[in-house]
Amino acid sequence: MKPRPNVASSLVYSTESGRMCPVCRRPIAQCICAKANAAAPAPSDGIVRVSRETKGRGGKAVTVVRGLAMDSASLAKLAQQLKAACGSGGTVKEGAIEVQGDHCDKVMALLKGQGHIVKRAGG
Repeated sequence: MKPRPNVASSLVYSTESGRMCPVCRRPIAQCICAKANAAAPAPSDGIVRVSRETKGRGGKAVTVVRGLAMDSASLAKLAQQLKAACGSGGTVKEGAIEVQGDHCDKVMALLKGQGHIVKRAGG
C-alpha cells in the first residue's frame, strides 16, 4: 500500500491567507516561483519567426510571432504595438504573439524596423 501524502504538504487554500502556491507553499501574493519563471525569457536563436495559422480556429487566419527573447511585460507591450499597427485584436500565449488576421507582411516590416532578424515560417 502506498503511503498517504502529508496533508500539510498538499495545502492549496488557507483561511488566513487564501490560495497557496503548490510549488513553494506560500500564499499566491507572496509566491516566489511564479515571479522567477516569468522573469526568465524563453531560449531563442535570435531569429523571430512570423507565420500564418488557421488550425483550431474555425478556419480564421491568425498571424503568430515566435522567437522573441523578451520578458512577459515587454512581450505584451510589443503585442499592443503590433495590434495597433494592424488594426486588429490579438493576444500573448505561451511566449508567442497572436494577431488576428493575415498580417504577416505588416508584422515583418514592423519587427525589421525595430532591429529584429525576421523570417517567414510556414507556407
